[in-house]
Amino acid sequence: MAHFPDTPSFTGFNTPSRIEADIADLVHQGEIPRELNGAFYRVQPDPQFPPRLGDDIAFNGDGMITRFHFHEGQCDFRQRWAKTDKWKLENEAGKALFGAYRNPLTDDESVKGRYRSTANTNAWIHGGKLYALKEDSPALVMDAGSMETDGFTDFASKAGIKMTGQTFTAHPKIDPKTGNMIGFGYASSGLCTDDCTFYEITPEGELVHEIWFKVPYYCMMHDFGITEDYAVFNVMPSIGSWDRLEKGLPHFGFDTSMPVYLGVLPRHKGATGDDIRWFKTGNSFNSHVMNAFQDGSKVHFDIPVAKNNMFPFFPDVNGAPFNGMEAMSYLTRWTVDMASNSDAFESEVQLTQTAGEFPRIDDRFTGKPYRYGWMLEMDMKRPVELKGGSAGGLLMNCLCLIDHQTKTEQHWWCGPVSSLQEPCFIPRSADAPEGDGWIVQVCNRLEEHRSDLLLFDALDIEKGPIATIQVPIRLRFGLHGNFASAEQIGLAA
Repeated sequence: MAHFPDTPSFTGFNTPSRIEADIADLVHQGEIPRELNGAFYRVQPDPQFPPRLGDDIAFNGDGMITRFHFHEGQCDFRQRWAKTDKWKLENEAGKALFGAYRNPLTDDESVKGRYRSTANTNAWIHGGKLYALKEDSPALVMDAGSMETDGFTDFASKAGIKMTGQTFTAHPKIDPKTGNMIGFGYASSGLCTDDCTFYEITPEGELVHEIWFKVPYYCMMHDFGITEDYAVFNVMPSIGSWDRLEKGLPHFGFDTSMPVYLGVLPRHKGATGDDIRWFKTGNSFNSHVMNAFQDGSKVHFDIPVAKNNMFPFFPDVNGAPFNGMEAMSYLTRWTVDMASNSDAFESEVQLTQTAGEFPRIDDRFTGKPYRYGWMLEMDMKRPVELKGGSAGGLLMNCLCLIDHQTKTEQHWWCGPVSSLQEPCFIPRSADAPEGDGWIVQVCNRLEEHRSDLLLFDALDIEKGPIATIQVPIRLRFGLHGNFASAEQIGLAA
């Protein structure tokens, strides 16, 4: 009998769900636009078995992929496990075999050397395929229609080119010009190494080219940005080492004494790792990227930045207590000049007084100058009766829209007994103007232990959801998700 620990990662709204289901025509209030035809995929960490070591962090749960299929004014639901090697081995054994988050020293001997991926961080669509992503391993391919698992991929091409790095990011980008998927991996030659790889992959899933490069120090490199000519990497001191793993410490710990770097790597085929340019600034916590773009020789990089560590489960390396107020992040524009002779940032400008994270854009403007951005807001001034449902424990209680052109914002509050998961933009059509479409996101109904899917007019979020779709099961805290049109994934109306 499964007995999960009585700890915050496994109780309350984070109680394991472990449900695979198909539900046609979910009940909803409001109106689902009939022209909305496609599917929103998202992922939640959801442990198949109680943790091997007695407790665990929420980030180590097995990947469970949810699909909301919109068609003809209705929404259908499908949820399936991402059946990784880890999932299959443990399912056969009937118990957990893999130990602590990114620490293979804690695994059962029978699974030594196997992929440890939980595929629990992003549900990504490229070339009609569904990819379940976790940054410590290769990408896991799933069928976008059936949602059955195919297996891990090295993106081998017909010419025999395949990725040689060991890892693939949870945050790839699509180049709007070519349609290629741009990705990278860190710890590419092995756990805790400073080797990284850059990848470009066609819609057919074939690797075009790969570039190896080194970073100033090994750390959690969760996201990155692209521009027309460059890949841009933020390196911040949530650091790890084999020494930490041997001592049984969490894989990552935050070091407030170390600098932050921004690496700018030319993307063209002839580039090598020696071509990367590193810029340096003071200490901060920074993770998810809103966007990056070029302006002449200048590269702009928009990212929420916090004064201190945002992840209490990866604590300060010197034992300092978690500081909630210093963990609040604010969207900031970093600018570096490729024509300069300095390794300093040209400027660091905070773009808003709104604390927020999980930034998203109209993805058709990835790597280009853009106007609109959405994010989850942490508004401590709003009344709070219940907390929960977020990945890091911070209160995510508002949806925020930022208009960079007019420097105005809109805000929508979900109420005192709810919280929100990451938003995703859906364009009204392939050629619609920037921002013309909808925002979709999961709302955690903490009091009722269930979930709603909310649909907003993307540029008028303050009027509230145009449709509230009731999910009759509780969706655990989710990380990232994406939308694909029915045409892209071969789903019939």
